[in-house]
Amino acid sequence: MARKRRHRRVRKKISGTAARPRMNVYRSNRHMFVQVIDDVAGRTLVSCSTIDKELAPQTAAMKKVEAAKLVGQTVAARAREAGIRSVVFDRGGFMFTGRVAAVAEGAREAGLQL
Repeated sequence: MARKRRHRRVRKKISGTAARPRMNVYRSNRHMFVQVIDDVAGRTLVSCSTIDKELAPQTAAMKKVEAAKLVGQTVAARAREAGIRSVVFDRGGFMFTGRVAAVAEGAREAGLQL
């Protein structure tokens, strides 16, 4: 409940546009899900998760933080292919530590500006 309250509070201030979309992160117990969203058009531009068919074989043998970093790198590469260079980071009410921070670090390493 506290996470949802934090997420609502953060979403009042953060919104993604076509020029600078919102990079949303969701963390479950086992998996990481990342979407790059244009809130004006209401469309998901790019997405990636640890259960993607491309990444699932690799992430199965990794620790959760390592898998999160790989998801960040992959979503950044897909975003750059789609012509996206800069995003607004939306941590989804989660604390910016551990796996959430690893996603951001992986995205930055792959050349996405957060």
